[in-house]
Amino acid sequence: MDNRNTIMFSSLDKAAEQTTEGILNTVYAALEERGYNAIDQMVGYILSGDPSYITGHNNARNIIRRIERDDLVEELLRTFLKK
Repeated sequence: MDNRNTIMFSSLDKAAEQTTEGILNTVYAALEERGYNAIDQMVGYILSGDPSYITGHNNARNIIRRIERDDLVEELLRTFLKK
């Protein structure tokens, strides 16, 4: 008999990654897990557009690229200014 394991993926995790906040939290966690100063790395990415600021750990580099940088800055400003 063929022994197959079923892998369940959480739809909540995927849904969280679809929001800007979810993406930022996912990337932040991946950077911290690797021992980076997550804020510094994320600022470097936003200012330069260089994806090498973001670790490939947990697919963080590909995940953050789902958001256009100008949209990311706009969202951060709206949140910070509560507009």
